[in-house]
Amino acid sequence: MVRSMTLRTLRLTDLTIRDERSFQHIALYDVLRRMLVADDVRFRVASDDSPHASWSRVLFLNLTFWSATNPTDVLVDASIDADVVAHVAWHHAARKALFSGSSSAASADAMFLGESIASAFDLYLVGRTLGREDGCGFLETQVPTMAEVAEERGVSAEDFEALLAGVVADPERAFEDLRELLFDVASALARCVDVDGATAVFDRFADHRFAPLLHHFQLSNWVLYAKAYAASPIEDDVAVRAIDRALREAPVALDWLTERWLPA
Repeated sequence: MVRSMTLRTLRLTDLTIRDERSFQHIALYDVLRRMLVADDVRFRVASDDSPHASWSRVLFLNLTFWSATNPTDVLVDASIDADVVAHVAWHHAARKALFSGSSSAASADAMFLGESIASAFDLYLVGRTLGREDGCGFLETQVPTMAEVAEERGVSAEDFEALLAGVVADPERAFEDLRELLFDVASALARCVDVDGATAVFDRFADHRFAPLLHHFQLSNWVLYAKAYAASPIEDDVAVRAIDRALREAPVALDWLTERWLPA
């Protein structure tokens, strides 16, 4: 029997959202979820009998064919984790703010801004959920993988706990600190032409409190995609840099984004 190889196209309302109860105290999560529903954002979903219905295949498709300007999120089945909903929503918000109505290729800066916001929000969610309750699937996957990456950088268990304590104490500040780091490092790496240049970039940011977490965020995919497809991989995008500067100067960067990028 020939198995179906088709990826279905489904709305968020067609999916089961896992672990959503863990985020019910975060009003911003509900805003992000409702935006995806209102804007009719679609997902590509493997059929049960499809050879694409495996985590390794879906991971490959998402990492290799990631796009800053077009929705390409692929799921193993008709379910999705709540943290992924938020991540997809920030990509969608960035897409509307940065690429809407534009037929030209995106700049590397624009790609990195959207990705840094979506990824930094993952850490914000850690800060808002850690210590609240047991059985949070998001924490059970995110925190151990972050700890493993940090341990590889020589961070002790005690120091990693202290890092997380800082995130819990001020999740909004943690979001912006990580967003800045991811944007700065990715932008600098995209301008590198060899290993020496890349190692110099990592050395430059080695003292940042979240430097031990950098390789948790698949930076190689960001940089390679930008080098392959960005309109201007080594030139500053003036409009994007202005947004980046506004976020750095805002009292609370997430408030700035919420007011300007998300529906009321």
